[in-house]
Amino acid sequence: QVQLVESGGGSVQAGGSLRLSCAASGYSYSSYCMGWFRQAPGKEREGVAAINSAGRANYADSVKGRFTISRDNAKNTLYLQMNSLTPEDTAMYYCAADTSCTTYCSGGYCYLSLKPTMFRYWGQGTQVTVSS
Repeated sequence: QVQLVESGGGSVQAGGSLRLSCAASGYSYSSYCMGWFRQAPGKEREGVAAINSAGRANYADSVKGRFTISRDNAKNTLYLQMNSLTPEDTAMYYCAADTSCTTYCSGGYCYLSLKPTMFRYWGQGTQVTVSS
C-alpha cells in the first residue's frame, strides 16, 4: 500500500530555511501526482505546492518565490525547500499523493489543483514552527 513518511520539520527563526522530505513506498512513485499541504491550529488544511510526474509544479500564492517543490524519482522522495520563513508558515506539513494530478484552467492557463480533496494518500505530517 501507499506509504508516505515526512521528515525535516523543526523550529526556526523568521527568515530561516528548512527542507522537508517525504519518503514514498508501496507504489509507482514516479507516475504519481505529489503535493505538500499544511494545517495550522484552528485552520483548514491548505495546499502549498503540487508537482506532477513530468515535474510541472504549482504553488499557493502565499509561498510563491519562497518555497520550491521537487521530486527525485530515483530515490522515491519528494522535497519542499522553504526559504524566508515567517511565523505565518507555522503549521503541520503533510505530504500527499494520488495517481494523477487534477488540473483547473483560469484566464487561459491551466494549473495543478492544490485542493486536499484531490489527493487520496497522506503521510502523518511533520511540524514546522517559525518564531519571530
